[in-house]
Amino acid sequence: MEEFLKRCEQSGDAAYGALRSLLERLEDPSTRTDARVFLSELQKRFSSKEASERDRCLETYHFQIQDIYLEQYEGFEKRKKLSMIVIPSIFMPEDWSFTFYEGLNRHPDSIFKDKSVVELGCGNGWITIAIAEKWLPLKVYGLDINPRAVKISWINLYLNALDDNGQPIYDGEKKTLLDRVEFYESDLLSYCRDNHIEIDRIVGCIPQILNPNPDAMSKMITESASEEFLHSLSNYCALQGFVEDQFGLGLIARAIEEGISVIKPLGVMIFNMGGRPGQAVCKRLFERRGLRVKRLWQTKILQAADTDISALVEIEKNSPHRFEFFMGLAGDQPICARTAWAYAKAGGRISHALSVYSCRLRQPNQVKKIFEFLRNGLTDISSVLDLSFEDESVADEKIPFLAHLANILQDISFFSYQPPAGSRRFRSLISGFMRTYHHIPLTADNVVVFPSRTVAIESALRLLSPHLAIVDEQLSRYLPSQWLTTLNIEKAETGKNSEEVIAVIEAPRQSDLMLELIKKLKPEVVVTGIAQFESVTSSAFEHLLDTTKEIGSRLFLDISDHFELSSLPSSNGVLKYLAGTPLPPHAMIVCGLLKNQVYTDLEVAFVISEEEEMFKALCKTVELLQGSTAIISQYYYGCLFHELLAFQLADRRPPPLRNGEKAKATAVNGFSSSTLSLLDHTELSINESDESSLVHMDADQSFLPLTKPVTAAIFESFARQNITESETDVTHGIRQLVSSSYGFPSNCNTEFIYADCPVALFTKLVLCCVQEGGTLCFPTGSNGNYVSAAKFLKAKIASIPTNPEVGYKLTEETLTAALKTVNKPWIYISGPTVSPTGMLYSNEEMNKLLSVCAEFGARVILDTSFSGVEFNSKGFNGWNLGATLEKLSSANSTFCVSLLGGLFNGLKFGFLLINQPFLMDSFHSFAGLSKPHSTTKYAVKKLLDLREQETGNPLNATAEQMENLENRYKHLKQTLESSGWEVLEAQAGISVVAKPSAYLGKTIKINKSGSSQEIKLDDSNIREAILSSTGLCINSAKWTGIPGYCRFNIALEESNFKRALDCIAKFKSSVGK
Repeated sequence: MEEFLKRCEQSGDAAYGALRSLLERLEDPSTRTDARVFLSELQKRFSSKEASERDRCLETYHFQIQDIYLEQYEGFEKRKKLSMIVIPSIFMPEDWSFTFYEGLNRHPDSIFKDKSVVELGCGNGWITIAIAEKWLPLKVYGLDINPRAVKISWINLYLNALDDNGQPIYDGEKKTLLDRVEFYESDLLSYCRDNHIEIDRIVGCIPQILNPNPDAMSKMITESASEEFLHSLSNYCALQGFVEDQFGLGLIARAIEEGISVIKPLGVMIFNMGGRPGQAVCKRLFERRGLRVKRLWQTKILQAADTDISALVEIEKNSPHRFEFFMGLAGDQPICARTAWAYAKAGGRISHALSVYSCRLRQPNQVKKIFEFLRNGLTDISSVLDLSFEDESVADEKIPFLAHLANILQDISFFSYQPPAGSRRFRSLISGFMRTYHHIPLTADNVVVFPSRTVAIESALRLLSPHLAIVDEQLSRYLPSQWLTTLNIEKAETGKNSEEVIAVIEAPRQSDLMLELIKKLKPEVVVTGIAQFESVTSSAFEHLLDTTKEIGSRLFLDISDHFELSSLPSSNGVLKYLAGTPLPPHAMIVCGLLKNQVYTDLEVAFVISEEEEMFKALCKTVELLQGSTAIISQYYYGCLFHELLAFQLADRRPPPLRNGEKAKATAVNGFSSSTLSLLDHTELSINESDESSLVHMDADQSFLPLTKPVTAAIFESFARQNITESETDVTHGIRQLVSSSYGFPSNCNTEFIYADCPVALFTKLVLCCVQEGGTLCFPTGSNGNYVSAAKFLKAKIASIPTNPEVGYKLTEETLTAALKTVNKPWIYISGPTVSPTGMLYSNEEMNKLLSVCAEFGARVILDTSFSGVEFNSKGFNGWNLGATLEKLSSANSTFCVSLLGGLFNGLKFGFLLINQPFLMDSFHSFAGLSKPHSTTKYAVKKLLDLREQETGNPLNATAEQMENLENRYKHLKQTLESSGWEVLEAQAGISVVAKPSAYLGKTIKINKSGSSQEIKLDDSNIREAILSSTGLCINSAKWTGIPGYCRFNIALEESNFKRALDCIAKFKSSVGK
């Protein structure tokens, strides 16, 4: 005994060394009894002393044995106290921890029974041991970052688990505290994470004041560290990189987020919270992380005299926030940290509120998924994540979507190919909802997805090109103004080529009035909704069906206002009718999805048709006019449909029976012969089935891995709440982008217009050209989808010849020769990167081309949406068009350049800059543009801001992606050339064009319509032959416009790119067999 005490008397470090030696004896079963008896004797030696003598023990021997009385309960054997050793370098039991234990006592006795529990910041372990003593948990882990605290906690465990004779103390379940309690050194919950331990209960009493000396917290935490430093760990915390750092709550914030990862779905977290930052701040700390929080107990305690609050004073100086202290325990008026600091300096005692909070995850699995995603290098987003919702219906919708989005962004490295008519999964969910809730036997091949209801209606009208249409007045407001103002409603003479615009007559939304107008005017197309009072039964719908069928009209019925995304949908007469009767061939259902709980402006629409010809025509129309619908919007509503379907058993109900076959269609307004010919001969996407696994080298998008900034921006845009208008204003960033990349001038008169993708903006410009009576000139070797869209919109089109000697680029000579023969020319130029050839226009070349355009007063559409990926651009120094454009525009008022652009990085976003007022007016007369949602604009702005802050460009390809594309190009070129293709040299972009010279004129057997056929290969069938024999989709010369040359997209996901190369080799081996 004396030797032990003499050793302890030397210093705190020596005392700790002696205690550690004692622990080694306690851990050894052969010496455990003697060691525990020694502890009993040590305790008796000091328990007989006066209180002052016992206190001096800490000063003299650098340790103390305290009795902590637990008067509110009696544990097993009616034990009312725990005996605990304390040393100067660890947190000593005081008001802070006593209040916390009182808060734990506010829970029912079942809270910890048979549960796995963790205490964070266990100090000398008294609360950990008390939990095990009172509530008999399955296991309690006491964790502390201070290694000395862990060793002392183990000693205290043996001190209380064994009696004075060193014998085990058993509880009612025949277990000892040694069976229930373990202590480990751990930075918060790292021990549990590293060992994959799931926890039922997490309790924590954690420091909540920033260290006034931040450098001190960066020291290595070891047993040999100074006593002062180790003790500071119990008073202060370091900056943790959370927004709550400003309140000193960063360590608590990290503990909660780590807790989310290890706690079981129905688990509970309980934390002691000093009220200094204010109760609202403390509650929000939990709520914005998806936790329901309850305050169990609150009191006031005196601020520890050895805690320096100057860090809080500094925070107040630099922010509007005010902390809450009180003068003494009796004070009830809060004072700020600066006042409290001054009062304490003058000798006053200050106090603060202390609360115990209990919290549970509101949607455990989803919230855990969100934070699992954020731990993948996206921890910065947790500062803006907000999962607190006053309305439970909003929480029930948004949290599952965030989890779904996290799952998508975590599991995929890129956005995979989706058909332009809508993701097949999304269309299957829509049809599944119709089957399950409304008993309508639809499939994905009855559903076409559009960006909005307005776009769907306008697209359908452009497809059918009726001379006269009647449109419900609530649906006509966003149609082109020319359609609503023309007075020419008489039908053109048979055989006469009529160029007039569609005449739209607005009608009231009341079936009897609508029917009267239909009978009198006999329109070719009717677009209408149904009034609320008529929607419950199918009577009004049936009258519309009969009347339109009788006169041969197409009917598009809008059910948006009556369609409910609910597990308890209201009665809907239209859907009840369709449950029992097939939709007639002349009728389509239109539905705009806008009724979500979170985003009033996030829209997707779908059109239902049970006629195959109409379904295919609508698929092609949306591809030509819109490109596709934003995939994130489909994910959002897809998540809502999935939530409504996921809990139901599959195939539980028999397929619904409908009355008879579909009625034979009478003569109805069909597609014009020119439209049919165009759709049949336009090279568009392959409509694949569920089982097919085609490789798409025919898509105008990148499938390269999403960069970390893009992934973060997409998720953050949905994780935020209350986004301000300035946070979605991308105009400044786009202005900087086009200025630095192309030298394109913009001023206060420049209009910036945004859309879901560049295709939608391009089609509006085509309409402006048509309205002006202009001729749209495409260089040979332009993007085939754009050329087909212009033809679909009935634009006058001229082709400007290009030559292979210059890589099929425009030259001054070819452009001048072409413009001499064209009236009111509109010139489409893809640059700097030419799509699809991958060539580059230099700054000098483009300035010369613009000079020629200005000479003829041409309108120029300068399309940069395929640029930003210059992987083989030696000698290319970008563009600086500013001086040339200003000079040319001032010399010729009819000359103008509109700059079209988009993003390369996986986000669908298009922008258009217009400088001419007359063109702005014309453009806006064609309403119904599908505009990007605020979340998309938020994400784009984040990336634009990053572009200004950093070198490199997160909007376009990264250096790694550039290198990847260059390697892809070389690899594809080598494969093609070794397989008999002539490859055109490419410098940039995501496309390569090549000519199948070795195959033309040769024969190949392909499967067509279920039978084997032998065909001779030429430009017209090379695409079909490659698709049929290998499953590889490419574009043929019909699409590229260059005789003999096919297009290949190289920006595929790695495994698909390898498959594509295999397909090319496979085709070579198939030809001639």
